[in-house]
Amino acid sequence: MIYITRRESFNAAHKLSRADWSEDKNAEVFGKCANPNWHGHNYQLYVTVKGEINPETGFLVDLKWLKVLINTHVVDKLDHRNLNLDVDFMEGKLASTENLAIAIWEILQPLIEESGAYLHSIKIHETENNIIEYFG
Repeated sequence: MIYITRRESFNAAHKLSRADWSEDKNAEVFGKCANPNWHGHNYQLYVTVKGEINPETGFLVDLKWLKVLINTHVVDKLDHRNLNLDVDFMEGKLASTENLAIAIWEILQPLIEESGAYLHSIKIHETENNIIEYFG
């Protein structure tokens, strides 16, 4: 078994709030992240796939293919967008990085399995100090 990770970047805005809570309750629970005027991050996305090397190519997967897959289905939909308002796969979800990681997994997992590889993890660096990792 071999593991390969592809890193991509995107910038996006969001706010953490629940419509069924008061502004005070949202501020109490989510702090600055509940700012009514939003806030943004320079996200780093790491997609790790695993599997066996194809003896004909010497690859687990073609990294150019993986880059195009991630950008087409995820990054192009997130970059310079508002996660709460602009991203179809985040609709109806609290725009936490945890929920974002799960949503990205749900998009990429079946597409990667079509290649014969397996999605191992989605890791998102929201900030220098906040890193979320999801294993499905």
